[in-house]
Amino acid sequence: MFDCIIVGACPAGATAAYHLAKKGHSVMVLEAASFPRYKPCGGGVSPAVGQWFDFDFTPAIDNTIPKVKYTWKLGDPVTIERWDVDGVWMVRRETFDSFLMERAQEAGAELKDKTKVTGIQLTGDAWQVLTKDGSYTGSYLIAADGVSGSMANWLGLKQPKPSLGATLEVKAALTEAARSTASFDFGSFKNGYIWNFPKSDGYSISGAFFRGKGKPQELKKQLHNYASKLGIDLSNSEYREHFISLWTENLTLHSKRAVLVGEGAAVADPLTGEGIRPAIFTGVKAAKAIGAALAGQEDALEGYTEAIATEWGKDMALAQKLAGLFFQFSGIAYKVAVKKPAAAQIMSKILCGQ
Repeated sequence: MFDCIIVGACPAGATAAYHLAKKGHSVMVLEAASFPRYKPCGGGVSPAVGQWFDFDFTPAIDNTIPKVKYTWKLGDPVTIERWDVDGVWMVRRETFDSFLMERAQEAGAELKDKTKVTGIQLTGDAWQVLTKDGSYTGSYLIAADGVSGSMANWLGLKQPKPSLGATLEVKAALTEAARSTASFDFGSFKNGYIWNFPKSDGYSISGAFFRGKGKPQELKKQLHNYASKLGIDLSNSEYREHFISLWTENLTLHSKRAVLVGEGAAVADPLTGEGIRPAIFTGVKAAKAIGAALAGQEDALEGYTEAIATEWGKDMALAQKLAGLFFQFSGIAYKVAVKKPAAAQIMSKILCGQ
């Protein structure tokens, strides 16, 4: 029997596995996909995540962005030439996620990929996790199977309806100027925006609706329009839709002997859409809570829900209020809250995790 079974090898699941294994706990990670696997994502990661680990992320970083540019319908630009922070890491999720999982395995965690979980059952003080290839038993359970996973529902935990997002991956040769600048464009469509993150061999152009439902065809149209207006050749590109689970309220993230982490915990920033850093944060806190529970602390899992609410949810409540104002009056907000250099600098710091 394992001390903990983690369903999903996303950054949150891999983070929890790493920290639990480092403490000497037996950990099994079950992943439905074959690793390494592609995941639609802009791939921007705040360097602030480095504070939660004791290893160097350089091998997992595809590009580091020193500059950021904001535009309104591709016009009226403002550029932050030099941030007062380390910039933003650009990663490819197939590389970044695998890198994190490999560190967890080096610490002692086990990984079974191509292993889809078909059900869970709590028997006494142990979880039976069922797969097509057999079952696994663990004292505690971490659900890290994402916004479209089944674990939250099986655990009886509430999940808000996710927002629609999409990523247009473009293979292209980039100039040095293009490779060093992250771009954010507002006003192209209602209740959302577009962000363009350059990688070493192309662009990840993403967009999402941050309020309301939004139409998939509108999102696809605007991402392609954006690329075309910039003269980006789309002959070697791929478009994929995905969901973003934005923070809307503090949720109960634990049940008996189990916790919910990552995208399924709905912790993405409702103002910026940042999701990787908060997902990793939940993995760190979940590992701490499970470790405390294994040591006999009866209220440890309740403490996990409380920690996410107080240490993340408090800021997200403010971010949600700002998002409501921003997307309702986006034209005015761009001039007042983005275009002014001082405000744009603050926005850039937020993107870097400050």
